[in-house]
Amino acid sequence: MLKVATVLRLLPKQPNQVRQLATAVGYKEALVNVPPTRLTVLDNGLRVASEDSGAATATVGLWIDAGSRYENSKNNGVAHFLEHMAFKGTSKRSQTDLELLVENMGAHLNAYTSREQTVFYAKCLANDVPVAVEILADIIQNSSLAEPEIERERGVILREMQDVESNLQEVVFDHLHATAFQGTPLGQTILGPTKNIKKISKADLQQYIKNHYLPPRIVLSGAGGVDHEKLVELAKKSFSGLKNAPIEIPELAPCRYTGSEIRVRDDSMPLAHVAIAVEGVGWTDADNIPLMVANTLIGAWDRSQGGGANNASYLARASSIEGLCHSFQSFNTCYKDTGLWGIYFVAEPLQLEDMLYNIQKEWMKLCTSVTEAEVERAKNLLKTNMLLQLDGTTPVCEDIGRQMLCYNRRIPLHELDARIEAVTAANVRDVCYKYIYDRCPAVAAVGPTENLPDYSRIRASMYWLRA
Repeated sequence: MLKVATVLRLLPKQPNQVRQLATAVGYKEALVNVPPTRLTVLDNGLRVASEDSGAATATVGLWIDAGSRYENSKNNGVAHFLEHMAFKGTSKRSQTDLELLVENMGAHLNAYTSREQTVFYAKCLANDVPVAVEILADIIQNSSLAEPEIERERGVILREMQDVESNLQEVVFDHLHATAFQGTPLGQTILGPTKNIKKISKADLQQYIKNHYLPPRIVLSGAGGVDHEKLVELAKKSFSGLKNAPIEIPELAPCRYTGSEIRVRDDSMPLAHVAIAVEGVGWTDADNIPLMVANTLIGAWDRSQGGGANNASYLARASSIEGLCHSFQSFNTCYKDTGLWGIYFVAEPLQLEDMLYNIQKEWMKLCTSVTEAEVERAKNLLKTNMLLQLDGTTPVCEDIGRQMLCYNRRIPLHELDARIEAVTAANVRDVCYKYIYDRCPAVAAVGPTENLPDYSRIRASMYWLRA
């Protein structure tokens, strides 16, 4: 007579088990069956990278290894100023001609500047990729930089600075960088100080282009309905004017991290905006994946979205039930050789001490007692977020361009999935102990901050005294 266990093994799998198995297999297959990212390096050093999904639309863009980190105190703001000037006409097209061409194509042309990268990109129909590439090549090689336009944009940027000052999250993160990386280029803002904006000249802009818009520092990225061979031919034709200058590109100076704080007290504000962080790691560091999992474990929550009482994140549950804050979000900001890992929250004055206590308690738990179940949940959420963030041609194009500058290749999804899957609770504990436990945090706070514990108390809560 067969034993019960044997009989159960011989029975066909239950429908839900079959579905789970099929889902797991389908997920793995989907990761492997993503169109490949192809890379070609032109003779002048410019990299062309693309993913052809056969879509009816496409995004093409230029990712340039240049941002506010490559500036000094005298020209801080020039990279962002240059981004503004890009769409103000070239030697071949006036601003009106450029705008009409883009509008008639039904395309979208945009740009942004970060601390380490400057980006220009176009979203268009797949058939219009040749025109989009030619426009992008034109604006970075032949911008007219006319004096009247420079003066006009000077006013636009000064107004933009006023808008940024009303966005308290932006203000807090600028303060956080200013204190964490004080005395280094990463401590500078992207927009630059007002005194610099008022005196940046055409010569400053031309010098920055000459020093930094060099082919080895540029990636032409494409995603969607983009044929790689045709994109390479377009790049050869459109960027032939870019020569690999014989000047030596200076190595990036390391930006020293300093545990410290900035508080801007304003009791007229109803809520305090606070960020606390420790030094993280650069993009290529092996500890980055465990830190991303730890970051996901802390999570995010917003009172306006409801829920939270049954959230897997302890901090979200506590915030929902006990009213610790109005919102919070953890972050893992990476640069080439360093980073900031921490949390930003908005709270009422009387909530500050309790909120900070709970944050640091969760950080200590990450260092000492995080469980496999918690890590497994965080890994699943991280993988889901990873895939959701690649939904569309523009996010994919951005992912390609950014990774080419950061890693010199694009990490395949199945490799990234495997790296996340390999993280264990022991890895998270070890890495968090290394970067969080008994480390000096950087703190930035704006608003009614009287009840925020002083720095010495915050620093003392970065470790546990255990018998």
